[in-house]
Amino acid sequence: MPQFLNTNDADFDTRFAALLEMKREDAPDVDDTVAAIIADVRARGDAAVIELTAKFDRLSLTPETLAFTPEEIASAIGQVPAVERDALELAAERIRAYHVRQRPEDARWTDPDGAELGWRWGPVSAAGLYVPGGLASYPSSVLMNAIPAQVAGVGRLTICAPTPDGISNPLVLLAAHLSGVDTIYRIGGAQAIAAMAYGTGTIAPVDKITGPGNAFVAAAKRRVFGKVGIDMIAGPSEILVIADADNDPDWIATDLLSQAEHDESAQSILITDDADFAQAVARAVEAQLQTLPRAAIAGPSWRDFGAIITCSDLSEAATLSDRIAPEHLELCVADPEALFAKITHAGAVFLGQWTPEAIGDYIGGPNHVLPTARSARFSSGLNVLDFMKRTTVARMTPAALKAIGPAAEVLAASEGLGAHGASVAARLARLNADEG
Repeated sequence: MPQFLNTNDADFDTRFAALLEMKREDAPDVDDTVAAIIADVRARGDAAVIELTAKFDRLSLTPETLAFTPEEIASAIGQVPAVERDALELAAERIRAYHVRQRPEDARWTDPDGAELGWRWGPVSAAGLYVPGGLASYPSSVLMNAIPAQVAGVGRLTICAPTPDGISNPLVLLAAHLSGVDTIYRIGGAQAIAAMAYGTGTIAPVDKITGPGNAFVAAAKRRVFGKVGIDMIAGPSEILVIADADNDPDWIATDLLSQAEHDESAQSILITDDADFAQAVARAVEAQLQTLPRAAIAGPSWRDFGAIITCSDLSEAATLSDRIAPEHLELCVADPEALFAKITHAGAVFLGQWTPEAIGDYIGGPNHVLPTARSARFSSGLNVLDFMKRTTVARMTPAALKAIGPAAEVLAASEGLGAHGASVAARLARLNADEG
């Protein structure tokens, strides 16, 4: 059974704080192993990647077979049933339409001193997208990573998707095709991250790496950050549902289980202002676990990390939600817009009882790569801007330099940087001489 908390209980603050600090991830000490893998790939390139792929994925490759051929991709795509292809194409269309609206605009203006200022946006030149393989092979993650990069204008997109025992997911290859990705390497793990960051004889290095992965992938992303950019270090998935009594308990139960079935370390929380409804949802979850295909995963997640919190009113629920800063937040209440106005921290918000979080995972349009472990307090989900950079621009006219240059001289002198001040002073002296 999950934890049951009530904001009226004397020990609520203590128990709620413990819930927030709960360690949900068994993070093995893999850093030394990952460091060795990265060093090996940097030193031996393709040979190291090939050996590690044989070791971990039981797949023998050569430099020529590291990537899928166009013929292999076309053959795999041909295996996808029409109904699944149609669904993936609709998802790609909706995700692209949403992300196109995120493209930023360049700006230039002249300030009162006559200086021309502004900025220009541009994409990174190359991005590497990691897609988990094996049991956690999700074509939706391909769309969510590749389409924003494509919309940003990234010139070269590379995917690394491990294929244990040589088994690939045709839907992953179709998703890559729909996203405009032509180069798909059948490698994974820390060695794939190292290859994308530093390059090998066959794999060209990229500028930014995005995408989820296991503990080895996460540790590798931490280590290569600085050499390349990364999106985030994502932890186990999580959902918070705020619901009033005017909901079907079975619906809310399915929403909670939709995240619990991801991972035994995932977390599902319900906050409600009705104690009877809280108990009804708890019963519905237990009933659904009896027949859920992934009950062996969802059951431990719900038992070990699930929580049902009864509060006094929805305003209190919003306050608790901001302390949790959930990855996914469902507002299943009579007036979701009013409650949304009180929410500050959440990765993605789903308004009303007709908007299950699962829609966001696949077909809604917004990105499903979201901040976890309370990092929604300071970060956002993956978006077009993650694949772009802003370059600032300034142009001084003689009049503008004369107006603001003396202050720059003063500040340079105060910091003891003589050449800084001299670079301004020389130009001001020329202006003064020309005027004299």
